[in-house]
Amino acid sequence: MDRMQNLDLDKSTVSRGLHWKLLFLLNSGGDKKQSSKSLLKALQSLQLSSGLLQSRLLERNIHFSSANAAHCRAILPCQDTPAVKLTYYAEVSVPKELVALMSAHRDGEMPDPEDSSRKIYRFSQNVPIPCYLIALVVGALESREIGPRTLVWAEKELVDKSAYEFAEAEAMLQTAEDLAGPYVWGQYDLLVLPPSFPYGGMENPCLTFVTPTLLAGDRSLSSVIAHEISHSWTGNLVTNKTWEHFWLNEGHTVYLERRIGGRLFGEQLRQFQALGGWRELQNTINTLGETNPITNLVPNLNEIDLDAAYSSVPYEKGFALLFHLEQLLGGPDVFIGFLKAYIQQFAYKSITTEDWKKFLYSYFKDKVDVLDKVDWNSWLHAPGMPPVKPTYDMTLANACVALSQRWIQAKESDLCTFNSADLKGMSSHQLIEFLALLLLEAPLPVSHVKRMQEVYNFNAITNSEIRFRWLRLCIQAKWEEAIPLALKMATDQGRMKFTRPLFRDLYSFDKSRDLAVKTFLEHRACMHPVTSMLVGKDLKQDQ
Repeated sequence: MDRMQNLDLDKSTVSRGLHWKLLFLLNSGGDKKQSSKSLLKALQSLQLSSGLLQSRLLERNIHFSSANAAHCRAILPCQDTPAVKLTYYAEVSVPKELVALMSAHRDGEMPDPEDSSRKIYRFSQNVPIPCYLIALVVGALESREIGPRTLVWAEKELVDKSAYEFAEAEAMLQTAEDLAGPYVWGQYDLLVLPPSFPYGGMENPCLTFVTPTLLAGDRSLSSVIAHEISHSWTGNLVTNKTWEHFWLNEGHTVYLERRIGGRLFGEQLRQFQALGGWRELQNTINTLGETNPITNLVPNLNEIDLDAAYSSVPYEKGFALLFHLEQLLGGPDVFIGFLKAYIQQFAYKSITTEDWKKFLYSYFKDKVDVLDKVDWNSWLHAPGMPPVKPTYDMTLANACVALSQRWIQAKESDLCTFNSADLKGMSSHQLIEFLALLLLEAPLPVSHVKRMQEVYNFNAITNSEIRFRWLRLCIQAKWEEAIPLALKMATDQGRMKFTRPLFRDLYSFDKSRDLAVKTFLEHRACMHPVTSMLVGKDLKQDQ
C-alpha cells in the first residue's frame, strides 16, 4: 500500500513497502536568498548531534553523509537498525557544476525542470541494505576508470594519484569472488573524501568511502580497500542484527581481507598482517583496560553511545577467533569452505552470534568434539585479550622483533651501533610492525628517539601508518621537538585511528597538554562531529 509523507526542507518521501524515493534539494551556497530552502544548511544544523553531513571546509565544495552506526534517522524517517533491510530510489538535485553520488547504481541524470542552473541525479539500490549503508556525497568531483566495474572519484587534485593507488581493486574483487561467491552489487566505485573523514573506509555498497591518508604513493596501504571490498559479503550481504554483534561484520571482514592479501601477495604476508592485528588488539586493550566490558567480543551496549564504543576489538578479537578456529578445524582451505557456506546461508539477512555459532556447529558436525573444547564464554563474553593466542608464521616478523629488542635493551653507549643499514630490506609493513612493537613497551628515553631520527630520518616519511606510530613514540618519550609535528598530523587529517591517540598522548605529556587543548579548540569546527565529540572527551573538554 502506497502512502505519502510530507517532510520539511523541500524533501519528499514515498514509501512502497521498504522502497523509498527521496528528493534531496541541495544548494552550494551561491544563492544566499535560497539558503532557507537548502537541505545542506538544515543538515549542518544537525551536525553536532548526528554527525550526518560534514564538509571539512565549506569552500572545498564537498559534502558527505555519515549514517553509521545510527545516524540515518537524521536523514530520513526509517527503522534505524541493522535488523531491517530496505531498497531505495533517490533523486538528488544539485548545482550543475557539482556531482552527486550515492550508495546505489547511478540511474542517469537530467536537467532540473524547476531550475536551469541545476541537474538531477537518479539512483537505485535494488539489493536490500540496512539504513546505515545509505550514503550521499555532493561535490566538485572527477573520476577515473581503474577496472571494468570500478571508477575512482576524488577532487581534481587527487584523482590521478588515487587511480594509481587503488589500481589493484579489480584483482581484489576477483579474488574475493573466488573466495566468497558472486559479487551481487554490480558496480564497485571508490570515493576519496576530504581529510576530515573519520574512518579508514566505509563500505557503502557500490561506493566505498576512503580516507586520503591511504595515498602512500606505493599502494602499501591498499589492505583497507581489500577490507571494504570484503564487506560486500560480510556486513553488507550478511549483517549483524544488532550492534552487540558487530564482530560478525568486522571479524569476518578482516578474515576475508587477509585471505585476499594472502592470495595476491603471499601467505607469509597474511600471517604477518594477522600478527600485526594481534599487536593492535594488545594496544587497544592496554588503552581501554583489560577489565573494561566494552572489550567483550559481544558487549552489552545498553545505554552506551555507539560512536564512543567503537574500537579495534570487534575487528581484531573477532579475527583472532576465526583464525584460531581455522587452525583448529583443518586449515585455510577447510575454513574458507565454511565462510562461503555461511555467506550463502545468511545472505540478505541480519543475524546474531548465536545464529553464527549454530551454523558453525552444523557445518562442522563431524568436529563437534573439537568445537566443544573452545572456551566460548571467554572468547565471546569476557573482557581483555582472548583466552588463546593463535599460532603465527614469524618469518617476516623476526627482523622487526630483533631490531625492536635492540632498541629496547640499548644503553646510551650502544646508540652509536645503530645506522641506516638497520632498515635495509625492510618493507613499509615491517617498519609499521617495528614501531608497533616499541609502542607496546615502556617509553624509550628521549636520547633513543633522537638517535632514531638521526639514523632513520622517520620525520621524512609520509606513509601515514608509519608516521603516526613514529610520532606517538616521540611524544611518549617526551621529545619536545616532536610536539608541533604531532599536532600537525592530529589536525591535518581527522581519521580517528590517528587523531585520537595523538591527542591523548599530547594531553598526557605535561609540556604539550595546554597546547593540545588549545589546538583542538581552534580546529574543532573543522572536525567531523564524531571526531570532535570523542577527542573532546579524551581531552576532558566534554564531560
